[in-house]
Amino acid sequence: MNQILTVKSLNISENKGTKKTPVPEIELNDHGLVGDSHAGSWHRQVSLLGLESYVRFIDQVGRMLDPGDFAENITTEGVELKDTKILDRFVSDSMELEVTQIGKKCHFGCEIIKEAGACIMPKEGIFCRVVKGGVLKPGQTFDYVPRAMKIRIITLSDRASAGKYEDLSGPEIEKLLIAGFETTHWRIACERILIPDDAERLRQQIERAKEEGVDAIFTTGGTGIGPRDITPDVVGPMLDRELPGVMEFIRMKHGERLPSALLSRSVAGTIGNTLVYTLPGSVKAVREYTEEILRTLPHSLLMLHGINAH
Repeated sequence: MNQILTVKSLNISENKGTKKTPVPEIELNDHGLVGDSHAGSWHRQVSLLGLESYVRFIDQVGRMLDPGDFAENITTEGVELKDTKILDRFVSDSMELEVTQIGKKCHFGCEIIKEAGACIMPKEGIFCRVVKGGVLKPGQTFDYVPRAMKIRIITLSDRASAGKYEDLSGPEIEKLLIAGFETTHWRIACERILIPDDAERLRQQIERAKEEGVDAIFTTGGTGIGPRDITPDVVGPMLDRELPGVMEFIRMKHGERLPSALLSRSVAGTIGNTLVYTLPGSVKAVREYTEEILRTLPHSLLMLHGINAH
């Protein structure tokens, strides 16, 4: 069942960190809300806060507050905004907003904290960029469209694909990614594929993933120097941009303890807007590699989607 977001109030201020004043309508364009202090060519163009958050805060502090008191541009009802995820969208017939940030740090000397005693924007407010603009008035509605990051895990193994050996590395990557994203503001959906150590099959799977808009590909297996280790030889030439630092760091970190780790030929990079990581085939190596990749993966996803959140 679709969730509907209803606009309850539209609020503007000329200065950041101050209460906003309700207005009868606003205009949204590719810089955000026309006439507001947060408008600009960046990712936090429009701020939203739900009446659900207002009710909780009022119950907690025992004082009334009005829409715009927490400096949000759009006061809403119907969707728990604090539970939304990065790149979720709010879509109407004429307008579209994309979630780019959940919460924020308050400005130094924040007027809202001084007057209300606390601020709920850091935990429950969200920020969006305008995908499609228009004139917005109170009472208008948006469909809430969740967006999951699509991650495809490809295991290369002659034995496992023939049913002679259970694939352990692919499920391990999935488990680690789900755990790694659990406490973040991202939603992910993983799919696992098992193929032989076959160059053409791998090339086809990567092309298919790119065409289907997969956000990240993880391969496991075929990164050594054996006669059937072909993964880097297939993936390397397909990369538009290589990310050498990721794999170099992992090799050096674990190569000091286990010199054979330096023989891994793993590569990482981007193909279009898809991140690609080639991991070794052992469960132990998968754990070591995924732990390090997770440290940069959310930021890499932001960058690929044009969200500069430095």
